[in-house]
Amino acid sequence: MPPIAELFSLAGRTALVTGGSRGLGLAIARGLASAGAAVTVVARNAPPADAGLGFIAADLGDAESRRGLVDGFVKQAGKIDIFVHAAGQQHRSPSEIFPADRWNEIMELHVNAAMDLCQQSALHMLPRGRGNIILVSSIVGFQGGWTVPAYAAAKHALLGIVKALSNEWAGKGLHVNALAPGYFDVGVGTAVVHDPVRGPQVLARTPAGRVGRPEDIVGPAVFLASDASGFVHGQALVVDGGWLGR
Repeated sequence: MPPIAELFSLAGRTALVTGGSRGLGLAIARGLASAGAAVTVVARNAPPADAGLGFIAADLGDAESRRGLVDGFVKQAGKIDIFVHAAGQQHRSPSEIFPADRWNEIMELHVNAAMDLCQQSALHMLPRGRGNIILVSSIVGFQGGWTVPAYAAAKHALLGIVKALSNEWAGKGLHVNALAPGYFDVGVGTAVVHDPVRGPQVLARTPAGRVGRPEDIVGPAVFLASDASGFVHGQALVVDGGWLGR
């Protein structure tokens, strides 16, 4: 068995992270880079200049904007070893009046983009017989949430994609897994965490007694991207401070 540090090392690997300019996507991108990977993020806006990350500008909610995206990345980087889909958005509305246009936007960005870019990545990974794909779902992928029906449906769908792709690709050297964050004080979770009513409710239910911080997602992401997860396929790694256990 190789030394434990080698199992978690991403030295010499290239990674493409969608939604990596802010929030948990940025934390994941920085984490992969700190483990040795050459990381490029895909987003509408550039990541912080001091992050040391490559950048591809794209509107991932637009199918045309995604066309040939991974081919272009591979042409520049030489290969793709790791693909992470962390891009996402949320809209809150009572389900009986949830806007159809927002439903479609959320499904396009979370689900359609995920499948599209997984396919694009796999066309490069499968011939090499190796690759790690990580889709960022949520604890709402196991629950229904509250006034977020599109987000809940999308995060459930991502877990289905992970299992389906893993069934086909695990035997061909690809690792397809998901991260399922709980309540984090970053990104879409910030509004809930700081809400005067919901915030205390979240803390009361979370066994860890606190909400997540960006650095809490780094270790799980590096694990799923590295050889340390060599026999892990089709799984959702929940990072929620124990929320789902309640």
